[in-house]
Amino acid sequence: MKLDTSYLIETMRRLIETPSPVGYYEKMKPVLEGIVADLGYSVTYDNRDTAYVTVPGEDQSKTVCVSAHADTLGLMVRGINGDGTLRVRALGGINFANVEGENVTVHTRRGTTYTGMLVCAHHSSHAYDDARTMERNENTVFVLLDEPVKNAEDVRALGIRHGDVVSVDPRFAVTERGYIKSRFIDNKAAMACSLATLKHLRDNCLKPKYNTVFAFSFYEEIGLGGIYVPDEISEYVAVDVAILGPDADGSEQAVTICAKDASQPYDYDLTNRLIAAAEREGCNYAVDLFYRYGSDAGQAIKGGNNVKAAAFGMGVYSSHGVERTHLEGIENTATLILAYVLG
Repeated sequence: MKLDTSYLIETMRRLIETPSPVGYYEKMKPVLEGIVADLGYSVTYDNRDTAYVTVPGEDQSKTVCVSAHADTLGLMVRGINGDGTLRVRALGGINFANVEGENVTVHTRRGTTYTGMLVCAHHSSHAYDDARTMERNENTVFVLLDEPVKNAEDVRALGIRHGDVVSVDPRFAVTERGYIKSRFIDNKAAMACSLATLKHLRDNCLKPKYNTVFAFSFYEEIGLGGIYVPDEISEYVAVDVAILGPDADGSEQAVTICAKDASQPYDYDLTNRLIAAAEREGCNYAVDLFYRYGSDAGQAIKGGNNVKAAAFGMGVYSSHGVERTHLEGIENTATLILAYVLG
């Protein structure tokens, strides 16, 4: 089952370049709606703005869900310093040590945007003895606006306020050998895999085995994406990045099926079915346990929903930083989604 690789990569690029830090869905919703409409489907939302694309199945006795969260790491303005720089708080598990020097965009609640960069308070070794050793955290890393501001009053005059969202530039790149480097591969790559699956179903006049809901949540990075699941869903499969680290059997070229996350094992039967599907389709795959990791599927269980839960995704190096994966890992992930929904 060969999916459209060019569509997969270009869709991932478009999604990655659309800002969507935790809880900030203003930019992503119209983009997602447009992509889905072009494929001949429609989007609905729940009250938490989780997006759903529902595809009727050959057998309507059961409904399954494939979830790929749409939110990314980001920041929120929490204060304005006397010199016009902005104090920020993390949205999700951002690592301040690896965002220093990155370009950012401030999204005000009035709809205006301003660019800037993240700088350490002691930003230059020419000026500060501890520029190399100062800990990078939310108390030492600030947003330096690309505006001629000198004080807090100048910043407020721009319309920037506490609570404004700050997105970090992704720096998306694809190498000749198929490596993809960018922030927010977590989880825009999985979103693209779901959308490529929808395209394959449309192009080949295929129906899923069962009614299938493709879900895109905006709160996964803070552990709330799958807390609510519509009542009709009985299986919940999260497609998310797979972690490469100690004990990992996966790789950037493979799809990894998660047997256990930081707190719980995933459903034994459903996980076995995913393994069987990966073998049937000839996927390069691995099975791993993930440390310090959770997914919307795990949160669906914690939320008390009556579902079987499982998770899988492409191997990703340097998660929650400038991440790297490989085209083959993304293709294997998309193939496993398609195999799962077709049964």
